[in-house]
Amino acid sequence: MSKEENYTDYEDDEIREESSNRALKGYKILVIVLAVILVGMSFLYYRINSIQKADYELLRIDRDSIQSNLNGLIEQYDGLKYENDSIAANLEKANEVMEQLKNERTWTYSKLKQYEKEVGTLRAVMKTYLRQIDSLNRLNKQLSNENVKYRKEISTANLRAEVAEERAVELNNRVQQGAVLKARGILLTPLNRKDKEISRISKAQTLRVDLTIAANDFATPGIRNVYVRIVSPDGYLIAPQTVPTFSYQEEQLGYTAVREVDYRNEDLDVSIFFRGNGFVPGKYTIEVYADGNMMAFSDIVMK
Repeated sequence: MSKEENYTDYEDDEIREESSNRALKGYKILVIVLAVILVGMSFLYYRINSIQKADYELLRIDRDSIQSNLNGLIEQYDGLKYENDSIAANLEKANEVMEQLKNERTWTYSKLKQYEKEVGTLRAVMKTYLRQIDSLNRLNKQLSNENVKYRKEISTANLRAEVAEERAVELNNRVQQGAVLKARGILLTPLNRKDKEISRISKAQTLRVDLTIAANDFATPGIRNVYVRIVSPDGYLIAPQTVPTFSYQEEQLGYTAVREVDYRNEDLDVSIFFRGNGFVPGKYTIEVYADGNMMAFSDIVMK
């Protein structure tokens, strides 16, 4: 081989080596560029993902805030224990918005703004209701206080009326008690067949009871019956065979004799007679009645 041929081969080898070096260098540059691009894309993906996560977190916080406000609003509406169609309609509306929030799958700021607007409207209506209810409560409290005041006044008036009535009843009772006729000076006298007074009762054919009805300005004047009961020493009522009776404290009492008198609010002397026989010495009890009341009584010993 000649010298020229050797030199030519050497040049070809250098050219191939240089081309190979340039290709290798190009590959390295390409790898570096690709690596830079990959790193950049990774960073960009991370950045975008971080932004999306942050935005979603903000949306979630806003959504939770709206749900919380809406829950409180629903509780307030539900707590209004008033029969009102408008309140019922707004409560239904609030429940519908809450149901929409629970079922919402795609969240955007525009949707959140829309929900916030609806909740704000419901809250404004709620404040109006609360002001109205507060006004009604104040009015009710005022009316309650006035009612208590009037009740106290009525109670006081009733108490005064009751006291006045009690006093009137007491006064009436006193008047009635004061109007009861009283008698005094009761005497029992035996009489013989000729109506002459005798000393021994065993010989008497008639018994005479003498008394004086006392004057009483409170008593009603007029005709009235005066009843006499004579009880013998052995405790038996002296009376006709068929014992007559009169009313006394819702009972019927037997009596010995009766006398009709005309009472004129002045002292009135009265004598009442009973004809009979078989009287015995001893203590006799005399009771006098008129107008359903006992006027007087007395125990008298007869010989």
